Amino acid sequence: MSHSSSQLDIDLAERKGSLEEGAKSAEVVAVPTLEQDPSIPPPDGGSRAWLSLFGGVCLSFSTFGYIIAWGSFQAYYETVLLTSSSSSAIAWIGSLQYSLLFLPGLITGRVFDLGYFRQSLAASTVLYTLANFLTAECKKYWQFLLCQGLAFGIAGGWIYIPCVACISHWFVAKRPMAFGIISLGASLGGIVYPIMFRSLLPTLGFQWTVRTFSFMNFALFMIANFTMRPRLPPKGKAAVDFRSFVSPGFAVYVLSTFVGFLGMYTALTFVTLSAESIGIRNSLAFYLVAIVNATSAIGRVGGGVLAVRYGPINVMVLGTIPTALFTYLWPYMTTQASFIAVVSLYGLFSGPFIGLFAAPVPQMGAIQDTGLRTGTQMTIMALGALAGPPISGALIEHTHNFKATGIFAGTMILVAAGLMASSKVLLHKRLFSDKL
Repeated sequence: MSHSSSQLDIDLAERKGSLEEGAKSAEVVAVPTLEQDPSIPPPDGGSRAWLSLFGGVCLSFSTFGYIIAWGSFQAYYETVLLTSSSSSAIAWIGSLQYSLLFLPGLITGRVFDLGYFRQSLAASTVLYTLANFLTAECKKYWQFLLCQGLAFGIAGGWIYIPCVACISHWFVAKRPMAFGIISLGASLGGIVYPIMFRSLLPTLGFQWTVRTFSFMNFALFMIANFTMRPRLPPKGKAAVDFRSFVSPGFAVYVLSTFVGFLGMYTALTFVTLSAESIGIRNSLAFYLVAIVNATSAIGRVGGGVLAVRYGPINVMVLGTIPTALFTYLWPYMTTQASFIAVVSLYGLFSGPFIGLFAAPVPQMGAIQDTGLRTGTQMTIMALGALAGPPISGALIEHTHNFKATGIFAGTMILVAAGLMASSKVLLHKRLFSDKL
Protein backbone atom coordinates (compact mmCIF):
# COMPACT_ATOMS: atom_id res chain seq x y z
CA MET A 1 0.00 0.00 0.00
CA SER A 2 2.82 2.34 0.92
CA HIS A 3 4.61 1.42 -2.31
CA SER A 4 1.49 2.36 -4.33
CA SER A 5 1.15 5.63 -2.41
CA SER A 6 4.82 6.51 -3.04
CA GLN A 7 4.49 5.71 -6.73
CA LEU A 8 1.39 7.92 -6.95
CA ASP A 9 3.26 10.79 -5.29
CA ILE A 10 6.13 10.40 -7.77
CA ASP A 11 3.70 10.42 -10.75
CA LEU A 12 1.93 13.53 -9.44
CA ALA A 13 5.24 15.29 -8.89
CA GLU A 14 6.40 14.45 -12.43
CA ARG A 15 3.13 15.69 -13.91
CA LYS A 16 3.35 18.91 -11.90
CA GLY A 17 6.93 19.41 -13.09
CA SER A 18 5.90 18.80 -16.70
CA LEU A 19 3.07 21.32 -16.41
CA GLU A 20 5.37 23.95 -14.90
CA GLU A 21 7.97 23.34 -17.61
CA GLY A 22 5.28 23.58 -20.31
CA ALA A 23 4.00 26.82 -18.81
CA LYS A 24 7.51 28.25 -18.84
CA SER A 25 7.98 27.18 -22.46
CA ALA A 26 4.66 28.72 -23.42
CA GLU A 27 5.70 31.87 -21.62
CA VAL A 28 8.93 31.98 -23.62
CA VAL A 29 7.26 31.60 -27.01
CA ALA A 30 4.20 33.78 -26.25
CA VAL A 31 3.79 36.51 -28.85
CA PRO A 32 2.87 39.90 -27.39
CA THR A 33 -0.32 41.50 -28.65
CA LEU A 34 -0.67 45.09 -29.81
CA GLU A 35 -2.44 45.87 -26.53
CA GLN A 36 0.63 44.64 -24.62
CA ASP A 37 3.20 46.19 -26.96
CA PRO A 38 1.99 48.92 -29.35
CA SER A 39 5.54 49.32 -30.61
CA ILE A 40 5.19 46.14 -32.73
CA PRO A 41 6.08 47.39 -36.22
CA PRO A 42 3.34 47.70 -38.86
CA PRO A 43 3.09 44.78 -41.31
CA ASP A 44 3.63 46.91 -44.47
CA GLY A 45 1.03 44.77 -46.23
CA GLY A 46 -1.59 42.10 -45.76
CA SER A 47 -5.31 42.12 -46.57
CA ARG A 48 -6.27 44.37 -43.65
CA ALA A 49 -3.65 46.96 -44.61
CA TRP A 50 -4.55 47.00 -48.31
CA LEU A 51 -8.29 47.19 -47.57
CA SER A 52 -7.68 50.19 -45.33
CA LEU A 53 -5.58 51.77 -48.06
CA PHE A 54 -8.35 51.17 -50.61
CA GLY A 55 -10.84 52.84 -48.29
CA GLY A 56 -8.41 55.73 -47.89
CA VAL A 57 -8.22 56.13 -51.67
CA CYS A 58 -12.05 56.31 -51.81
CA LEU A 59 -12.08 59.02 -49.12
CA SER A 60 -9.27 60.93 -50.79
CA PHE A 61 -11.08 60.76 -54.16
CA SER A 62 -14.36 62.10 -52.75
CA THR A 63 -12.91 64.78 -50.42
CA PHE A 64 -9.52 66.06 -51.57
CA GLY A 65 -10.28 65.14 -55.19
CA TYR A 66 -13.56 67.05 -55.19
CA ILE A 67 -11.87 70.06 -53.62
CA ILE A 68 -9.02 70.27 -56.13
CA ALA A 69 -11.66 70.24 -58.88
CA TRP A 70 -12.75 73.63 -57.49
CA GLY A 71 -11.25 75.48 -60.46
CA SER A 72 -14.19 74.29 -62.60
CA PHE A 73 -16.70 75.60 -60.06
CA GLN A 74 -14.78 78.90 -59.70
CA ALA A 75 -14.99 79.56 -63.44
CA TYR A 76 -18.67 78.56 -63.67
CA TYR A 77 -19.69 80.67 -60.68
CA GLU A 78 -17.83 83.73 -61.99
CA THR A 79 -19.35 83.49 -65.46
CA VAL A 80 -22.85 82.06 -64.80
CA LEU A 81 -24.20 81.64 -61.25
CA LEU A 82 -22.52 84.38 -59.18
CA THR A 83 -21.66 87.08 -61.70
CA SER A 84 -22.32 89.85 -59.15
CA SER A 85 -19.63 88.47 -56.79
CA SER A 86 -15.93 89.26 -57.20
CA SER A 87 -13.26 86.71 -58.11
CA SER A 88 -11.71 87.08 -54.65
CA ALA A 89 -15.06 86.57 -52.89
CA ILE A 90 -15.84 83.42 -54.87
CA ALA A 91 -12.31 82.15 -54.16
CA TRP A 92 -13.20 82.20 -50.44
CA ILE A 93 -15.59 79.29 -51.05
CA GLY A 94 -12.76 77.20 -52.47
CA SER A 95 -10.24 78.33 -49.87
CA LEU A 96 -12.65 77.39 -47.07
CA GLN A 97 -12.83 73.90 -48.56
CA TYR A 98 -9.05 73.66 -48.86
CA SER A 99 -8.36 74.94 -45.35
CA LEU A 100 -11.12 73.10 -43.51
CA LEU A 101 -9.92 69.81 -44.97
CA PHE A 102 -6.88 70.28 -42.71
CA LEU A 103 -7.83 72.93 -40.09
CA PRO A 104 -9.69 70.64 -37.61
CA GLY A 105 -6.64 68.35 -37.53
CA LEU A 106 -5.52 69.36 -34.03
CA ILE A 107 -8.85 68.07 -32.70
CA THR A 108 -9.53 65.20 -35.09
CA GLY A 109 -5.99 63.87 -34.78
CA ARG A 110 -6.37 63.59 -31.01
CA VAL A 111 -9.85 62.07 -31.38
CA PHE A 112 -8.29 59.44 -33.67
CA ASP A 113 -5.56 58.65 -31.11
CA LEU A 114 -8.28 58.14 -28.47
CA GLY A 115 -9.93 55.46 -30.62
CA TYR A 116 -12.94 57.19 -32.18
CA PHE A 117 -12.10 56.66 -35.85
CA ARG A 118 -15.26 54.70 -36.75
CA GLN A 119 -17.53 57.23 -35.05
CA SER A 120 -15.76 60.12 -36.79
CA LEU A 121 -16.14 58.43 -40.17
CA ALA A 122 -19.86 57.81 -39.63
CA ALA A 123 -20.51 61.42 -38.57
CA SER A 124 -18.49 62.74 -41.49
CA THR A 125 -20.45 60.56 -43.92
CA VAL A 126 -23.76 62.06 -42.77
CA LEU A 127 -22.60 65.71 -42.83
CA TYR A 128 -20.70 65.36 -46.10
CA THR A 129 -23.70 63.84 -47.88
CA LEU A 130 -26.02 66.52 -46.50
CA ALA A 131 -23.65 69.34 -47.56
CA ASN A 132 -23.38 67.86 -51.06
CA PHE A 133 -27.13 67.73 -51.60
CA LEU A 134 -27.70 71.19 -50.10
CA THR A 135 -25.16 72.71 -52.49
CA ALA A 136 -27.41 71.68 -55.38
CA GLU A 137 -30.18 73.86 -53.92
CA CYS A 138 -28.03 76.99 -53.43
CA LYS A 139 -28.81 80.17 -55.36
CA LYS A 140 -27.00 82.98 -53.53
CA TYR A 141 -23.35 83.56 -52.62
CA TRP A 142 -23.81 83.20 -48.85
CA GLN A 143 -25.61 79.88 -49.39
CA PHE A 144 -22.70 78.49 -51.41
CA LEU A 145 -20.27 79.81 -48.79
CA LEU A 146 -22.11 78.00 -45.98
CA CYS A 147 -22.89 74.72 -47.79
CA GLN A 148 -20.07 74.16 -50.27
CA GLY A 149 -17.45 76.09 -48.32
CA LEU A 150 -18.12 75.66 -44.59
CA ALA A 151 -20.21 72.48 -44.17
CA PHE A 152 -18.47 70.62 -46.97
CA GLY A 153 -15.05 71.58 -45.62
CA ILE A 154 -15.82 70.64 -42.02
CA ALA A 155 -17.24 67.25 -43.04
CA GLY A 156 -14.21 66.42 -45.18
CA GLY A 157 -11.77 67.77 -42.60
CA TRP A 158 -13.31 65.76 -39.79
CA ILE A 159 -12.16 62.54 -41.45
CA TYR A 160 -9.24 63.36 -43.77
CA ILE A 161 -6.53 63.63 -41.08
CA PRO A 162 -7.76 60.45 -39.28
CA CYS A 163 -7.70 58.73 -42.69
CA VAL A 164 -4.02 59.64 -43.17
CA ALA A 165 -3.19 58.64 -39.57
CA CYS A 166 -5.00 55.31 -40.00
CA ILE A 167 -2.87 54.42 -43.03
CA SER A 168 0.32 55.29 -41.13
CA HIS A 169 -0.63 52.54 -38.62
CA TRP A 170 -0.30 49.90 -41.33
CA PHE A 171 2.86 50.96 -43.19
CA VAL A 172 6.43 51.98 -42.29
CA ALA A 173 8.93 51.17 -45.05
CA LYS A 174 6.16 51.50 -47.64
CA ARG A 175 4.51 54.49 -45.95
CA PRO A 176 5.59 57.09 -48.56
CA MET A 177 4.29 54.82 -51.31
CA ALA A 178 1.01 54.33 -49.40
CA PHE A 179 0.63 58.09 -49.01
CA GLY A 180 1.36 58.48 -52.71
CA ILE A 181 -1.42 56.00 -53.51
CA ILE A 182 -3.87 57.85 -51.24
CA SER A 183 -2.91 61.07 -52.96
CA LEU A 184 -3.49 59.36 -56.31
CA GLY A 185 -7.12 59.03 -55.24
CA ALA A 186 -7.26 62.82 -54.90
CA SER A 187 -5.72 63.28 -58.34
CA LEU A 188 -8.20 60.86 -59.90
CA GLY A 189 -11.01 62.84 -58.30
CA GLY A 190 -9.46 66.02 -59.64
CA ILE A 191 -9.56 64.47 -63.12
CA VAL A 192 -13.00 62.84 -63.00
CA TYR A 193 -15.05 65.63 -61.39
CA PRO A 194 -14.13 68.41 -63.87
CA ILE A 195 -14.77 66.10 -66.83
CA MET A 196 -18.12 65.03 -65.37
CA PHE A 197 -18.97 68.65 -64.55
CA ARG A 198 -18.29 69.74 -68.11
CA SER A 199 -20.11 66.74 -69.63
CA LEU A 200 -23.21 66.67 -67.41
CA LEU A 201 -23.85 70.40 -67.10
CA PRO A 202 -25.37 70.95 -70.60
CA THR A 203 -27.74 67.97 -70.31
CA LEU A 204 -28.61 67.74 -66.59
CA GLY A 205 -28.14 71.32 -65.46
CA PHE A 206 -26.26 72.46 -62.36
CA GLN A 207 -28.59 70.95 -59.74
CA TRP A 208 -28.63 67.39 -61.05
CA THR A 209 -24.93 67.50 -61.87
CA VAL A 210 -24.18 68.26 -58.22
CA ARG A 211 -26.71 65.65 -57.05
CA THR A 212 -24.94 63.07 -59.22
CA PHE A 213 -21.69 63.97 -57.45
CA SER A 214 -23.54 63.63 -54.13
CA PHE A 215 -24.71 60.07 -54.81
CA MET A 216 -21.25 59.09 -56.01
CA ASN A 217 -19.52 60.59 -52.96
CA PHE A 218 -21.94 58.85 -50.61
CA ALA A 219 -21.13 55.47 -52.20
CA LEU A 220 -17.38 56.11 -51.83
CA PHE A 221 -17.79 57.08 -48.18
CA MET A 222 -19.73 53.88 -47.51
CA ILE A 223 -16.92 51.80 -49.02
CA ALA A 224 -14.51 53.51 -46.61
CA ASN A 225 -16.84 52.76 -43.68
CA PHE A 226 -16.65 49.05 -44.46
CA THR A 227 -12.93 48.76 -45.27
CA MET A 228 -10.93 51.11 -43.02
CA ARG A 229 -9.72 50.01 -39.58
CA PRO A 230 -6.97 51.43 -37.33
CA ARG A 231 -4.29 48.89 -36.37
CA LEU A 232 -3.22 50.20 -32.97
CA PRO A 233 -5.39 50.15 -29.84
CA PRO A 234 -6.69 53.49 -28.51
CA LYS A 235 -4.02 55.43 -26.68
CA GLY A 236 -6.36 56.39 -23.86
CA LYS A 237 -6.10 59.65 -21.97
CA ALA A 238 -2.41 59.36 -21.15
CA ALA A 239 -0.34 62.51 -21.44
CA VAL A 240 0.93 63.40 -24.88
CA ASP A 241 4.68 63.34 -25.43
CA PHE A 242 5.29 66.95 -26.49
CA ARG A 243 9.03 66.61 -27.10
CA SER A 244 8.58 66.16 -30.85
CA PHE A 245 6.24 69.17 -31.01
CA VAL A 246 8.92 71.56 -29.72
CA SER A 247 11.63 70.12 -31.97
CA PRO A 248 13.04 72.90 -34.21
CA GLY A 249 13.11 70.48 -37.14
CA PHE A 250 9.41 69.65 -36.77
CA ALA A 251 8.48 73.32 -36.30
CA VAL A 252 10.36 74.41 -39.43
CA TYR A 253 8.85 71.56 -41.44
CA VAL A 254 5.33 72.57 -40.38
CA LEU A 255 6.14 76.17 -41.34
CA SER A 256 7.30 74.98 -44.77
CA THR A 257 3.93 73.34 -45.48
CA PHE A 258 2.09 76.49 -44.35
CA VAL A 259 4.13 78.68 -46.71
CA GLY A 260 3.88 76.11 -49.51
CA PHE A 261 0.09 76.08 -49.39
CA LEU A 262 -0.01 79.87 -49.66
CA GLY A 263 1.04 79.41 -53.29
CA MET A 264 0.75 75.75 -54.28
CA TYR A 265 -2.87 75.73 -55.50
CA THR A 266 -2.95 79.20 -57.04
CA ALA A 267 -2.29 78.09 -60.62
CA LEU A 268 -4.79 75.23 -60.31
CA THR A 269 -7.50 77.52 -58.90
CA PHE A 270 -7.21 80.08 -61.70
CA VAL A 271 -6.04 77.88 -64.59
CA THR A 272 -9.40 77.95 -66.40
CA LEU A 273 -9.84 81.72 -66.12
CA SER A 274 -6.25 82.46 -67.10
CA ALA A 275 -6.56 80.17 -70.13
CA GLU A 276 -9.69 81.97 -71.29
CA SER A 277 -7.95 85.33 -70.81
CA ILE A 278 -5.39 84.46 -73.53
CA GLY A 279 -8.01 83.20 -75.96
CA ILE A 280 -8.07 79.45 -75.29
CA ARG A 281 -11.59 78.31 -76.14
CA ASN A 282 -13.94 77.64 -73.25
CA SER A 283 -14.49 73.97 -74.14
CA LEU A 284 -10.76 73.26 -73.72
CA ALA A 285 -10.15 75.64 -70.80
CA PHE A 286 -12.65 73.73 -68.65
CA TYR A 287 -10.64 70.51 -69.12
CA LEU A 288 -7.36 72.10 -68.02
CA VAL A 289 -8.14 71.38 -64.35
CA ALA A 290 -8.40 67.69 -65.25
CA ILE A 291 -5.20 67.86 -67.33
CA VAL A 292 -3.23 69.44 -64.47
CA ASN A 293 -4.58 66.87 -62.00
CA ALA A 294 -3.68 64.06 -64.41
CA THR A 295 -0.04 65.14 -64.57
CA SER A 296 -0.11 65.70 -60.81
CA ALA A 297 -1.23 62.08 -60.39
CA ILE A 298 1.95 60.94 -62.13
CA GLY A 299 4.00 63.14 -59.82
CA ARG A 300 2.24 61.89 -56.70
CA VAL A 301 2.69 58.20 -57.46
CA GLY A 302 6.20 58.68 -58.82
CA GLY A 303 7.11 60.79 -55.82
CA GLY A 304 5.80 58.11 -53.47
CA VAL A 305 7.88 55.40 -55.16
CA LEU A 306 11.03 57.56 -55.12
CA ALA A 307 10.43 58.54 -51.49
CA VAL A 308 10.61 54.90 -50.38
CA ARG A 309 14.22 54.88 -51.57
CA TYR A 310 15.37 58.46 -51.12
CA GLY A 311 13.10 59.85 -48.40
CA PRO A 312 10.00 62.09 -48.67
CA ILE A 313 11.63 65.42 -47.75
CA ASN A 314 14.43 64.85 -50.24
CA VAL A 315 11.92 64.15 -53.01
CA MET A 316 9.67 67.08 -52.07
CA VAL A 317 12.55 69.57 -52.08
CA LEU A 318 13.60 68.48 -55.56
CA GLY A 319 9.98 68.69 -56.78
CA THR A 320 8.98 72.07 -55.34
CA ILE A 321 11.86 74.01 -56.94
CA PRO A 322 10.68 73.36 -60.54
CA THR A 323 7.08 73.83 -59.33
CA ALA A 324 8.03 77.38 -58.32
CA LEU A 325 9.68 77.94 -61.71
CA PHE A 326 6.59 76.84 -63.67
CA THR A 327 4.33 78.90 -61.41
CA TYR A 328 6.45 81.96 -62.27
CA LEU A 329 6.17 81.13 -65.98
CA TRP A 330 2.43 80.31 -66.03
CA PRO A 331 1.04 83.89 -66.41
CA TYR A 332 3.53 84.76 -69.16
CA MET A 333 2.41 82.03 -71.58
CA THR A 334 0.46 83.53 -74.50
CA THR A 335 -0.07 80.56 -76.83
CA GLN A 336 -2.23 77.50 -76.30
CA ALA A 337 0.64 75.02 -76.69
CA SER A 338 3.02 76.81 -74.31
CA PHE A 339 0.26 77.37 -71.74
CA ILE A 340 -0.78 73.71 -71.67
CA ALA A 341 2.87 72.58 -71.51
CA VAL A 342 3.71 74.85 -68.56
CA VAL A 343 0.62 74.06 -66.46
CA SER A 344 1.06 70.34 -67.16
CA LEU A 345 4.66 70.49 -65.90
CA TYR A 346 3.48 72.52 -62.91
CA GLY A 347 1.06 69.67 -62.11
CA LEU A 348 3.74 67.01 -62.56
CA PHE A 349 6.30 68.60 -60.23
CA SER A 350 3.76 69.73 -57.62
CA GLY A 351 2.60 66.12 -57.26
CA PRO A 352 5.33 64.97 -54.83
CA PHE A 353 4.67 67.85 -52.39
CA ILE A 354 0.89 67.36 -52.44
CA GLY A 355 1.23 63.60 -52.13
CA LEU A 356 3.95 63.47 -49.47
CA PHE A 357 3.57 66.49 -47.18
CA ALA A 358 2.21 64.27 -44.37
CA ALA A 359 4.64 61.37 -44.91
CA PRO A 360 7.61 62.60 -42.81
CA VAL A 361 5.48 63.50 -39.76
CA PRO A 362 5.02 59.98 -38.27
CA GLN A 363 8.83 59.61 -38.21
CA MET A 364 9.26 62.81 -36.18
CA GLY A 365 8.00 61.30 -32.90
CA ALA A 366 6.19 58.37 -31.24
CA ILE A 367 3.81 56.41 -33.48
CA GLN A 368 1.10 56.55 -30.77
CA ASP A 369 0.94 60.36 -31.16
CA THR A 370 0.80 60.26 -34.96
CA GLY A 371 -2.78 61.52 -35.14
CA LEU A 372 -2.17 64.57 -32.95
CA ARG A 373 1.17 65.39 -34.57
CA THR A 374 -0.27 65.08 -38.09
CA GLY A 375 -3.27 67.13 -37.01
CA THR A 376 -1.03 69.87 -35.61
CA GLN A 377 0.84 70.10 -38.91
CA MET A 378 -2.31 70.18 -40.99
CA THR A 379 -4.08 72.73 -38.79
CA ILE A 380 -1.24 75.21 -39.25
CA MET A 381 -0.88 74.30 -42.93
CA ALA A 382 -4.61 74.94 -43.40
CA LEU A 383 -4.15 78.63 -42.60
CA GLY A 384 -1.98 78.87 -45.71
CA ALA A 385 -4.61 77.07 -47.78
CA LEU A 386 -7.24 79.47 -46.40
CA ALA A 387 -5.32 82.66 -47.18
CA GLY A 388 -3.62 81.74 -50.47
CA PRO A 389 -6.48 81.78 -53.04
CA PRO A 390 -8.15 85.01 -51.76
CA ILE A 391 -4.77 86.81 -51.75
CA SER A 392 -4.22 85.64 -55.32
CA GLY A 393 -7.75 86.66 -56.29
CA ALA A 394 -7.22 90.13 -54.81
CA LEU A 395 -3.97 90.52 -56.78
CA ILE A 396 -5.79 89.56 -59.99
CA GLU A 397 -8.51 92.14 -59.35
CA HIS A 398 -5.98 94.86 -58.52
CA THR A 399 -3.66 94.27 -61.49
CA HIS A 400 -6.23 92.90 -64.00
CA ASN A 401 -3.81 90.13 -64.98
CA PHE A 402 -2.20 87.03 -63.47
CA LYS A 403 1.46 88.09 -63.40
CA ALA A 404 1.61 89.44 -59.83
CA THR A 405 -0.28 86.36 -58.69
CA GLY A 406 2.26 84.08 -60.36
CA ILE A 407 5.16 85.94 -58.74
CA PHE A 408 3.54 85.75 -55.29
CA ALA A 409 2.67 82.05 -55.58
CA GLY A 410 6.01 81.04 -57.10
CA THR A 411 7.92 82.85 -54.36
CA MET A 412 5.93 81.14 -51.61
CA ILE A 413 6.63 77.72 -53.16
CA LEU A 414 10.35 78.50 -53.47
CA VAL A 415 10.54 79.63 -49.84
CA ALA A 416 8.77 76.42 -48.82
CA ALA A 417 11.46 74.35 -50.57
CA GLY A 418 14.15 76.20 -48.63
CA LEU A 419 12.35 75.66 -45.32
CA MET A 420 11.91 71.93 -46.01
CA ALA A 421 15.62 71.59 -46.71
CA SER A 422 16.38 73.48 -43.48
CA SER A 423 14.11 71.19 -41.46
CA LYS A 424 15.96 68.15 -42.80
CA VAL A 425 19.30 69.64 -41.74
CA LEU A 426 17.92 70.47 -38.28
CA LEU A 427 16.60 66.94 -37.83
CA HIS A 428 19.55 64.98 -39.23
CA LYS A 429 22.40 67.49 -39.67
CA ARG A 430 22.63 66.59 -43.37
CA LEU A 431 20.29 67.10 -46.32
CA PHE A 432 20.46 64.05 -48.61
CA SER A 433 21.79 61.54 -46.10
CA ASP A 434 18.87 59.30 -45.14
CA LYS A 435 15.29 58.37 -45.89
CA LEU A 436 13.38 61.22 -44.26
